[in-house]
Amino acid sequence: MIWDRSETLGLAKQFCTRCKGEGQRSIRKGQPTPCNCVLRAIFRACYARFRHCVTKEKFMSKVSLVPCRGKDRKMTFARLDEEYICDFCLVSRRTLTEFEYAVFRNHFLLGADWRLCCRQMKIDRGTFFHAVYRIQQKLGRVFREIEPYSLFPLDEYFAGRVERSNVVTMPAPRKPQPVQPPLRRSA
Repeated sequence: MIWDRSETLGLAKQFCTRCKGEGQRSIRKGQPTPCNCVLRAIFRACYARFRHCVTKEKFMSKVSLVPCRGKDRKMTFARLDEEYICDFCLVSRRTLTEFEYAVFRNHFLLGADWRLCCRQMKIDRGTFFHAVYRIQQKLGRVFREIEPYSLFPLDEYFAGRVERSNVVTMPAPRKPQPVQPPLRRSA
């Protein structure tokens, strides 16, 4: 996965002390690496969409016809909101360690604040917030780099990839006619 500057620049925090708002920290092995503020922004965008999909009324769920590559069909039906919820949870569970997933489940999925999480898990506040930042950075990277279909560009996930588009050519514009003001009628 190659991180280009145009992608990270828009997600970077303006006052980040590491990247100074550029979105890239350093170049490692000839590849630029994104700053942690960019990875956390990716996680927050995915988490906001997850919360939207979960809290949406169930009667608003719809079946979409999305393009796919297949032997027999070019289109398939999908329930994109439900699939996104499942992908978000499963990718998180597979990526995080046991302790990180416990923090993720309590704080992000169940919605407990930091006081309740610290009390339930018997950890101090510093350990909790360091774990939250680590989780956001780790999942932000995974949501962007997962293959073959990443979760992060949300518009690509929900709109699908368009393989062909029908281009409609517009007719050439006519030669402009000079404007003629209306004449005053004589009485």
